Amino acid sequence: MNTIQRRGFTLIELMITVAIIGILASVALPAYTQYIIRSNRSAAQAQMMDIANRQQQFLLVNRAYASKTTLEASGYALPSSVGAKYGYAIALGTGTVPTFTITFTPSGTQAADGNLTLTHDGAKTPVDKW
Repeated sequence: MNTIQRRGFTLIELMITVAIIGILASVALPAYTQYIIRSNRSAAQAQMMDIANRQQQFLLVNRAYASKTTLEASGYALPSSVGAKYGYAIALGTGTVPTFTITFTPSGTQAADGNLTLTHDGAKTPVDKW
């Protein structure tokens, strides 16, 4: 009698493979999502530091810090990669000593990350995200 050997995978082998891939994906997806959030936060922090540097330069020339409107009128704009995930505001102090606070507010998928702030004296909040 002539027997033919069949090659291939059984249904059980395929189901085990699919289950293993599902387990790996369930572990990898949250880690990847957190990586993207941290990456976006780092880009926003770099822009905050750039704005703070521009503020210091403006202070040296004008003896006051620039408002958001003044900063944007001088040609500054958030890069589109950061602007898509964050909006920003600059609050100027009203005392005799000039002060500013830069606040980046996340939006969309980044919203769960929370606001980032940077002040004229270098105070960064929340501390655990810097």
